[in-house]
Amino acid sequence: MAMNPPDDLDAVDYIQVTRDSYSSLGYAEYRWADNRAEPAAFVAPTKPLSESKVVLVASGGVYRVGDIGFTHKDDLTHREIPTDAPTDELRVTHFAYDQTSAKADINAVFPIDALHTMADVGEIGSLADVSLTFMGGIYSQRRLGESLIPALVDRVRELDADLALLVPV
Repeated sequence: MAMNPPDDLDAVDYIQVTRDSYSSLGYAEYRWADNRAEPAAFVAPTKPLSESKVVLVASGGVYRVGDIGFTHKDDLTHREIPTDAPTDELRVTHFAYDQTSAKADINAVFPIDALHTMADVGEIGSLADVSLTFMGGIYSQRRLGESLIPALVDRVRELDADLALLVPV
């Protein structure tokens, strides 16, 4: 069943919002990444979803109470959240999106409850022991490609995940 937005809900032009955000922070006009020259990073799954270990990788700035929140707009660190951590122990910090929905229900940007349900009913084989999260909106594509992305890829490999579910904000 398709869900339609309420009539009084205004559409958000996220591309313009992003441009305006970077301009207001004193950066030059945002240049979108153009990765067409790069080889495809995606590969076909080698086994059915029902047999696959899935790792959640999300850019919503989610962290666990007691951990250090993300601290600045170009924070290139990531956090590891145990997949069995109660959702009421999860928080968000991020400079580039309205966190109202995420603060009301962390699953808006970090769909861990849906993944648990999928594992419980056998739609996916299992979840990795931890999920990975970072604060998206990092301006420097170069620094992102040199630091954060390799760290996330290495950690996904260490977790022996068959699939990574990428959840951008």
